[in-house]
Amino acid sequence: MALLELEHIKKYYTSQKAVDDVSFSIEPGSIFGLLGPNGAGKTTLLRMITGILFPDEGNILLNGKPFDARIDMLHIGYMPEERGLYKKMKVGEHARYLGRLKGLSADVTDERIKFWFNKFEMQSWWNKKVSDLSKGMSQKLQFVTTILHNPQLVILDEPFSGLDPVNANLIKDEIFALAQQGHTIIFSTHRMEQVEEICDHIILMNKGQKILDGSVPSVRQQFKEDLFHIELNDVPAFVAGQDIFEVIRKEGAQLTVKVRAGYLSNDILSYFITQGRVILSFREILPTLNEIFIRLVTDTPAARQFETSDII
Repeated sequence: MALLELEHIKKYYTSQKAVDDVSFSIEPGSIFGLLGPNGAGKTTLLRMITGILFPDEGNILLNGKPFDARIDMLHIGYMPEERGLYKKMKVGEHARYLGRLKGLSADVTDERIKFWFNKFEMQSWWNKKVSDLSKGMSQKLQFVTTILHNPQLVILDEPFSGLDPVNANLIKDEIFALAQQGHTIIFSTHRMEQVEEICDHIILMNKGQKILDGSVPSVRQQFKEDLFHIELNDVPAFVAGQDIFEVIRKEGAQLTVKVRAGYLSNDILSYFITQGRVILSFREILPTLNEIFIRLVTDTPAARQFETSDII
């Protein structure tokens, strides 16, 4: 059974359709990418999943039951892009406060804070004011307080913002660990290479609608263009076989070719073998998620620069 299901969700602001008939489901233990340009409706959708807003139409189910914010928010951890830390509080006090808000006892809260502060090397921060933390340090604190109550569903909006590579890898490792333990992750970022590396499944939204839904490998396969990279021991000045493939690029002994209609990738290999060429490497070139995004969202400014923060 899916952990989270959205059925024909709609949300309107006056005459604007912020979310327009969006449906999808998320399996337990998966890392789910929610992507889209500015104004696509992602933030509105996340706010409905977390009970901040209510849909005008449609149903949200958590564990197969209608979502009840009063109860189900105890099973959700939400790390918004716009940080929600209280700057005048001390770090340790702040973590305790948020742990108790999520229904943890004082003893369990302190035990878990100690565990995560030790793991993330945050012990010396206890009496620091939140306002004294750098953006990266604030990010680590917010991540810890998001998962402190061991939520079933973890929503992370730009979790790597402000982090150096070492701490970004630390957070990434914890995201994988949470998924392996059965937690479900909704992940949003403007870094498409992170989506390809981290997410199992993605949806792409545009103008309030879902325009793409699938696993990362299947999405890349869906938009492939029959391009292949081949490296040979040497390449003649003129490459024949143009009825089988088109040479798109030639750099030394490396070729990028496009197989023509009616032929297969094996036909390319057979051609070079019969020509007596030694094939050093051969692979299909699949489009990146960023290239797919640009292809699908060509009529918005975000097609030129992918972002995930919404204006609605």
